[in-house]
Amino acid sequence: MKILLTGANGYIGTRLLPLLLEEKHEVVCMVRDKRRFVHQSDLSEEVTIINGDLLRAETLTEIPKDIDAAYYLVHSMSSSDAKFEEMERTSSENFSLAIKKTTCKQIIYLTGIANDDHLSKHLGSRLAVEEELKASGIACTILRAAIIIGSGSASFEIIRDLTEKIPIMITPKWVNTRCQPIGIRDVLAYLTGVLHNRKSYNETFDIGGPDVLTYRAMLQGYADERGLKRWIITLPVLTPRLSSLWLNLITPVPYSLARSLVDSMKNEVVCKDNKIHEVVPRKCLTYAEALHLAFEKIDQNSIVSSWKDALNRGYLTTDFMDQIKVPQNGTLNYKVKMPFERKAEEVFDNIWSIGGNRGWYYMDWLWHFRGFLDKIFGGVGTRRGRTSNTDIQAGDVLDFWRVLLADKKNKRLLLFAEMKVPGEAWLELKLIEFHGKAFLSQIATFRPKGLWGRMYWYAMWPFHVILFKGMAKQITTYKPKN
Repeated sequence: MKILLTGANGYIGTRLLPLLLEEKHEVVCMVRDKRRFVHQSDLSEEVTIINGDLLRAETLTEIPKDIDAAYYLVHSMSSSDAKFEEMERTSSENFSLAIKKTTCKQIIYLTGIANDDHLSKHLGSRLAVEEELKASGIACTILRAAIIIGSGSASFEIIRDLTEKIPIMITPKWVNTRCQPIGIRDVLAYLTGVLHNRKSYNETFDIGGPDVLTYRAMLQGYADERGLKRWIITLPVLTPRLSSLWLNLITPVPYSLARSLVDSMKNEVVCKDNKIHEVVPRKCLTYAEALHLAFEKIDQNSIVSSWKDALNRGYLTTDFMDQIKVPQNGTLNYKVKMPFERKAEEVFDNIWSIGGNRGWYYMDWLWHFRGFLDKIFGGVGTRRGRTSNTDIQAGDVLDFWRVLLADKKNKRLLLFAEMKVPGEAWLELKLIEFHGKAFLSQIATFRPKGLWGRMYWYAMWPFHVILFKGMAKQITTYKPKN
């Protein structure tokens, strides 16, 4: 079959694509920037890649007319834009109008369980997307899932951060809400199992694992799996806003995503029936088994995709890769050129491993303090880390940076700041030769926004002098412990 895969760069889409190719389908991947997909995916030569932004109807003209089925795997939940409901509606409307012009026979949509009478804004908006897709007149298969457990999933990382870092948790009453978690492996099996399965046409299925647990039980289950002793104290006074700020500070999720999650946690997300088993028979992983599998992937450093690598509107525009050429006009910069006598490959390995578990080589505590301040002001902070400790691609997250260019051949790494700053910031690390000698070139560039931006830069100047010079020195001399 010829399949249209939207959200091909996302957490689910990245994992679904190789499964569709294994089944010999012809896949058309719709992404907002072809360049990022080519950099990120080893499968780029096996698929057709088209540009398309569902928020802009005029960009959807590349969708082929002869597709057989389409996966709708996009959402605006993690957007920093408060109008995510409007964005969801616009995206689904534009998709429905575009898909009606094709020969598509089935739309497959992955969403959240929505069985309560009084839904959160997030779950309500997802329900509205369902209705819009059904209005296209094309047979729809709706898969509704609760929390998805897998390496790199937002839910798993929140549970991991809370349980690993806090021995005594003061929690709001929503931790007693029931949920039916499902492993990412089972979600993918259902997504492929309903494809071209006529029993699934015009049907809505709740999908979940065999365990129905409270969020409290999931935190405790994680602790048990890791051999940790944790105490959870529930207080009724923690408001959704305070809960969201707390999640934002303790976990990698930005405030906008934390607020959407907390608002949704008042709703029970439990399957109302098991009719999906009649269409796609499957024994799903238990919560403990899904956790164990996630740990295995992390230990093997084989996380296929992560929620944090998806682009969130508000931090970067869809054409962010156009910023690979750092602007020269109206900018301020601080340059370090550090000589070294080691093998260039050894120094570049240090550049390639920067951030995440390795850290920033010099005064790491200051980077984390800056990340803490960023979190307080609603930014992303440094808790996002990096998806892989050994590989890095354009578009990846690197603490509070976004990778614009990861060029091994020319030994250059270019990062763009997603932290809260009064302007735009870039950090470039590359190896150069000058008069027969090898140097590490490190350039921090800042394009200030107004007077406040310039004041910020000059206030930070003393820290930059100490921090960036020390970091460059450490990058050229650091030897990892084997």
